Amino acid sequence: MSRAIEQPQPKRSSGTGTMKAFVMEGIDKVGFTNKPIPDVGPNDAVVKTTRALVCTSDVHTIKGAIGDRQNLTLGHEAVGVIHKLGSEVTGFKEGDRVLVGAITPCFHCDNCQRGYTSQCEGMLGGWKYANVKDGSFAEYFHVSNALANLCPIPDSISDDVAVYAADMLSTGFMGAEYANIPMGGTVAVLAQGPVGLMATVGARLLGAGQIIGVDGVAERLKLSRHFGADETVDFNKVDTVEAIMELTNGKGVDSAIECLGAQTTFEACIKVTRPGGTISVAGYFGHGDSVDIPRVEWGVGMGDKVIRTGLCPGGNVRMSRLLRLIENGRVDPSPLTTHRFAFDEVDKALRMMETKEDGILKPLIVFS
Repeated sequence: MSRAIEQPQPKRSSGTGTMKAFVMEGIDKVGFTNKPIPDVGPNDAVVKTTRALVCTSDVHTIKGAIGDRQNLTLGHEAVGVIHKLGSEVTGFKEGDRVLVGAITPCFHCDNCQRGYTSQCEGMLGGWKYANVKDGSFAEYFHVSNALANLCPIPDSISDDVAVYAADMLSTGFMGAEYANIPMGGTVAVLAQGPVGLMATVGARLLGAGQIIGVDGVAERLKLSRHFGADETVDFNKVDTVEAIMELTNGKGVDSAIECLGAQTTFEACIKVTRPGGTISVAGYFGHGDSVDIPRVEWGVGMGDKVIRTGLCPGGNVRMSRLLRLIENGRVDPSPLTTHRFAFDEVDKALRMMETKEDGILKPLIVFS
């Protein structure tokens, strides 16, 4: 994966005090440290963290998927209260509860103005937290371009739930949005982890007529049906491609959504998508140097199959829409939370996300 363009770190001030942060010290090396609480420029904000989520992509980062990082604070899914605001940031006040997307575009650069805000200033450039600037596994985190990236949280939504909009809802729904699902169309969602489950919800909200959820963990398949799958396929018991083709009367699906980031699931998506269909990739391919396309099932390059990739959108318009869906009962992501940890246990949460022990799906980090 290409590394995003380097971004300047927020201004530090010797008068702001220190905070506890959980950092990457090198590939496969993490630990707690003390850092200065970040200060703000005129267009920035600093948020005191109340809740965060651990993501499998944090594990990929620690393993070196985007290269080495030294003393970089991890984490990119968080909510909190505004601790400090820049002089030019209007419409907010200190103490407001806010959500900040995992993707924080500048909304000024060429890519942003072309409509690709998640690729801000370069490929993957909207992904700044725990990539090119300190992330949110800290008592406080910095928000650039705060007017566009701070999103107020309605009183009716708890921090425990709102935090899911930062990445899981945004990424999963992106997978469904990019899949070009026709009203009443058929959709296969391969992998029913947190992103895949939210892609399942997204497919239902977009009007899919038949949703097929694929996974190998019984509890995840149960959740898949809870979130909207009409049929489920356990890849440990049957051949995924054969099962999907049988469920679609041999035609294949209109849309396949890849939510794991693995060669096997990507190949299966190509194979089960009918001509004229779309393969939407929401998974994070954290290993290897290339991804292979099955040549024959691709129509030897002429099968009228679209492969669409993306990085979830950011910004407060996106975040407010996701919160509206939660507030009005269209989606409740809280069943994704299988474990809760205090901030000083985040290292344990990361280890469990790597091993997937104890049926962990999504660990919520609670800050005191």
